[in-house]
Amino acid sequence: MSQTLDDVAKTAGVSRSTVSRVINAHPNVSADTRSRVEHAIEKCGYRPNAVARSLATNRTNIIGIVVPESVTKLFTDPYFPLMLRGATEACNRNGYHLILSLFTGSIDSDVMHDRIARSGYIEGVVLANSSLDEMLVPSLFKEGIPFVNIGRHPDDRVNYIDVDNLGGARMATEHLIRMGHTRIATIAGPNNMAPGQDRLEGFLEVMRAHRLPVSKEMIAEGDYTEAGGRAAMMQLLNVRPTAVFASSDTMAIGAIKAIRAANLAIPDDISVIGFDDIPSGLTIDPELTTVRQPIEQIGRLAVETLFNVISDSTSGKREASVHRLVLPTELVIRKSCGHGMSRKD
Repeated sequence: MSQTLDDVAKTAGVSRSTVSRVINAHPNVSADTRSRVEHAIEKCGYRPNAVARSLATNRTNIIGIVVPESVTKLFTDPYFPLMLRGATEACNRNGYHLILSLFTGSIDSDVMHDRIARSGYIEGVVLANSSLDEMLVPSLFKEGIPFVNIGRHPDDRVNYIDVDNLGGARMATEHLIRMGHTRIATIAGPNNMAPGQDRLEGFLEVMRAHRLPVSKEMIAEGDYTEAGGRAAMMQLLNVRPTAVFASSDTMAIGAIKAIRAANLAIPDDISVIGFDDIPSGLTIDPELTTVRQPIEQIGRLAVETLFNVISDSTSGKREASVHRLVLPTELVIRKSCGHGMSRKD
């Protein structure tokens, strides 16, 4: 038989309200009384009712993470499971529960926005979304729900965790130029997403700095999927680049498959660099040179930052700080770029 609050009070020799104050971490309880109540709770094996406790404290210890992708893409793109692992670890360490919400298309987006913003049980939200026109952001501001975005956002009020996409793209492009390439193409990410914009801009900055021409035919847009990378590479094969910088590893793998299908060799005919450093980059042949971003750390820091934002919102601060963190990237050199070209193109 489960024990009640009255059982704990009787065992500790205190009132029911005193037990409630101890459970809800009320400051006006003496150390001796708190110790007796905690011992009684342990002795009785009492477990507080989570719903009742949340009503008393106005805290649920539940946060949401919103992934604006289909279930299929969530579990086929290695980025999301890695990010979610980091987020889950942070929640577990801090005694929080994580609710995952997926957008399956524009038809139900309004319903999802309303459900998340007005749920009443989510203390805060992580938006695993780099779209610059995400419609949930205004809803969260309107409802006063703390949130953190993964990826930079143009609104100065938005808290976010990002990586140095510009710097990473610069590193990748500089590496290809050092290897002797001059006809370098890129498979960019979607233009309405911050990483897509920033990685394309980093690529173009380096090409301009080295006075290397980039025609519009040398830029193909993908959608961060393998199929998208393959289709973009088939388009680029018409202009015969000797190297390609893909805005994600998944698209780079699609590009490699398109290059092979055209009976061309990697890296002898075309060198390929990706961005992410997902595990499948090590299983493709040749192993993929890439720009590493700390994906699990992104998920972990997004959640930890959200806890800080929640704390700010409940502390009564008139002007809470805006939390923004940009993590460094790292060039990981493997075999898909070879060891340098013997001539300039």
